[in-house]
Amino acid sequence: MRYRVEQLAAACDVSVDTVRFYQSRGLVPQPVREGRVAWYDETHADRIRRIRELQAKGLTLAAIGRVVDGDLGATDADLAAAVAVARGGEASPAILSLEELSAASGVPASLIQAVEREGITMGRRVDGEVRYSAADAEVMRTALRLLEFGLPVGHLLGLARDADTALRDLAVRAVNLFDEHVREPIRDTAGDDPVAATRTVEAFEALLPAVTGLVANHFRRVLLEEAERRFES
Repeated sequence: MRYRVEQLAAACDVSVDTVRFYQSRGLVPQPVREGRVAWYDETHADRIRRIRELQAKGLTLAAIGRVVDGDLGATDADLAAAVAVARGGEASPAILSLEELSAASGVPASLIQAVEREGITMGRRVDGEVRYSAADAEVMRTALRLLEFGLPVGHLLGLARDADTALRDLAVRAVNLFDEHVREPIRDTAGDDPVAATRTVEAFEALLPAVTGLVANHFRRVLLEEAERRFES
């Protein structure tokens, strides 16, 4: 069956702009042109439905591109979905605009933008637009409380920037360890099948709270040790 772009969009329950956006990202092949008319077929429809399915699981468009191109197998696709859920992909969808985030958190949009200019990215791109989650609103409300105690904005932003840089370096090392000692051995022994996917996701879901708990508890201990040292010296 052949479709014009409007028919394809209707068949896949998306907008024409969404179809064209997917094309601009290289997620959907270009149509066949006959004169001025662009024709799509079931291959395009299947691809769009697959993209929507992966988006519903919380995968980013970059990850989706690797899945539909065959660069990521089923095991890695399931792991990417588990990562997305852990980030709040299903429990706390990124649906708020900047203005809505500002209203929900009570933090001026200009301050949120100042935080992001420091390299501390919170929003995620959804169909080409930056969107935020309820979790982001809670983070901003917490930050606002710090300001209410009189902590200077500039110093807080500097602290946040330094913490972000250090934590990203630590995260890269942790992910590399997971890849080398968990994900790759499972894939090498079980292949790219549902068993491997299940084992990999289970390992990720067990290790994530353990690792983040260790880091959070260690920082709390070090912070309190430093505070106590101020009273002793």
